[in-house]
Amino acid sequence: MKTRIGFGFDVHKLVEGRELWLGGIRIEHTLGLLGHSDADVLIHALCDALLGAANMRDIGFHFPDTANEYKNIDSKILLKKTVELIREKGFSIGNVDITVCAERPKLNPHIPLMQKTLSECMGIDLEDISIKATTTEKLGFTGREEGISAYAVVLLEK
Repeated sequence: MKTRIGFGFDVHKLVEGRELWLGGIRIEHTLGLLGHSDADVLIHALCDALLGAANMRDIGFHFPDTANEYKNIDSKILLKKTVELIREKGFSIGNVDITVCAERPKLNPHIPLMQKTLSECMGIDLEDISIKATTTEKLGFTGREEGISAYAVVLLEK
């Protein structure tokens, strides 16, 4: 068996007039993330980690922000397509571990639903999905609530 590790990172700016989507769910907040798609920073970091582990470049290569077909797309669709791509290459997902950095809103109450949503999208067990939330103690762009970032690592098996 071949085991591969992938790492993903993404960041999006918080703005007025947009919905906040994280981990495939809508979260009530006064600000939302700006992006070509729904700007789900958690899913984008996860897609990059999956693609990286499979040595398949990154999310922007497969789903460019210059393509109209991806304008305002639900990032769960991008995740499902990413999982299809890595499975076509013979990989299965061992586990994923994700950290989201945001001052507000508090994400801990939403993590179980995020895990359930991602489990359904990727077709893997809930226990193989770890999601953690943290702040940056009011430091940097995250601390000033200018944006949200996410980090993801995955283990793929072949």
